[in-house]
Amino acid sequence: MAEIARFGVSIDKDLLDKFDRLIKKEEYTNRSEAFRDLIREKLVVAEWDKGSSVAGTITLVYDHHRRDLLNNLTDIQHDYHDLIISSQHVHLDHNNCLEIIVVKGDRLKIKKLAYKLKASKGVKFGQLSMATTGKNL
Repeated sequence: MAEIARFGVSIDKDLLDKFDRLIKKEEYTNRSEAFRDLIREKLVVAEWDKGSSVAGTITLVYDHHRRDLLNNLTDIQHDYHDLIISSQHVHLDHNNCLEIIVVKGDRLKIKKLAYKLKASKGVKFGQLSMATTGKNL
């Protein structure tokens, strides 16, 4: 187990009260866990900014009836096959599908892939979620 360091933090009382309400709502057992998660989140963003090998997901919601959309999305994914670890396709209802694409690799290439997928006509929602490979945390 890693060595534990303790430190003091000065923070505005109103801000701390808001934070306490938030962590209670999110069911953290204590402030320390919430602070650790915030720190990890910032480290992941920094990891993405450095351009090292990163991981994440691209989430898409689209109308599968849209002409040529499925072929277009598949063609784009094949162009970036080296970044895609897996994908999952879910039928939300008769018209709408949810696709989750797990990616790992160069952050700029991943962002370009996400932009191309999100910009495809017929995509109703697209989001790139940053994650980490875990190597630098």
